[in-house]
Amino acid sequence: MAYRYNHILIRYGELSLKGKNRNNFIKALYDNVRKALKAFPTLEFEKQHDRMYIYLHDEDSKQVSDILAKVFGISSFSLAIKVEPDLDQIIDACYESLDLTTPKTFKVAARRSDKLFPYISDEINRKVATKILKNSDWKVDVHNPDVKIVVEIHQDAAYIMTDRIQGAGGYPVGVGGKAMVLLSGGIDSPVACYLMMKRGVHIECIHYASPPYTSQNAQEKVMELARLVSGYQGDVLVHVVPFTDLQLAIYQNADESYAITLMRRMMMRIATGLAKKRHAQAIATGESIGQVASQTLESMLAINDVTNMPIIRPVVCMDKVEIIDLSKKIGTYETSILPYEDCCTIFTPKNPVTKPRVDKCEKYEGKWDFDKMVQDCIDNTEDIWVHPVKVEEDLF
Repeated sequence: MAYRYNHILIRYGELSLKGKNRNNFIKALYDNVRKALKAFPTLEFEKQHDRMYIYLHDEDSKQVSDILAKVFGISSFSLAIKVEPDLDQIIDACYESLDLTTPKTFKVAARRSDKLFPYISDEINRKVATKILKNSDWKVDVHNPDVKIVVEIHQDAAYIMTDRIQGAGGYPVGVGGKAMVLLSGGIDSPVACYLMMKRGVHIECIHYASPPYTSQNAQEKVMELARLVSGYQGDVLVHVVPFTDLQLAIYQNADESYAITLMRRMMMRIATGLAKKRHAQAIATGESIGQVASQTLESMLAINDVTNMPIIRPVVCMDKVEIIDLSKKIGTYETSILPYEDCCTIFTPKNPVTKPRVDKCEKYEGKWDFDKMVQDCIDNTEDIWVHPVKVEEDLF
């Protein structure tokens, strides 16, 4: 194996559907890729209309690939060897890039974007295959090969690839605006974060803390969840809202059955204020229809009543098993199930109302000056930047 991978070829996928916005999407993806790989200083980047290329130099291709797999907007990518568009060099690169010590089946698939190249695709396939067949025990299988050797020939270079790595898909983060995601310590809200980012939305997170009723461990758990999802965006700003006084005021002035509904209404008011302050266009939550009392359609109607800002619920029609499966896929599940309770869990009433009425909510809220308390929560919010760093398993 005289040749080693020196490039990564990135395919855009869904970006090809974006018409006049395509160039903006490609630029956003290019910027996000560079940001995600900033820890690898010798990388070079090149974007083209239908591909992006990364020149690896001496960087570790596996480490680069692991990070690249989390960047939204990438359909797939391949480790590649770049050579001159010369048939002899192409044949040598294909042959010498393979470990031929173990017999396998293979297929060569050449594509010419440069139609002036003096050999057609079938001729290239045959000449590369002949070299391998004559010098190894490998066999051709055009239907189900163990190894597929892809050769792409352009005017200025040829690329040899033997693997296609699935990308994260979706749109580049940032092209869809900004949203504030309510991040609890549960399973659902980190999944909502992931799905928002996948559709190109840049997120900031809001966490409602109620010390001393919620512990420092509970907040650290939320910060770890933010770190885990931040890898799909580069970093995440978490707004930690001091919610204790407002939460106690709800229990002092309202029937216990309405406490969760009123709590969610206050959260939406605070989230709206923070969204306006941070120039976000929407609020997102991890609510799923019927999962708990505050997530019935009647409850959602009462909660939505306090804001005219769009409220997006990415997991609203997913069942719990689907949400858990996705949380395991993105690596948040094990942290989400750690036994540190958030403010909603600590203060859950025994018999919460499932069909709250807006007029009743307003009647309870009229008993005290909640506007000032909401503003105090906004004014005293602590902003914490979280970055995608690996946390040891015994952190908690």
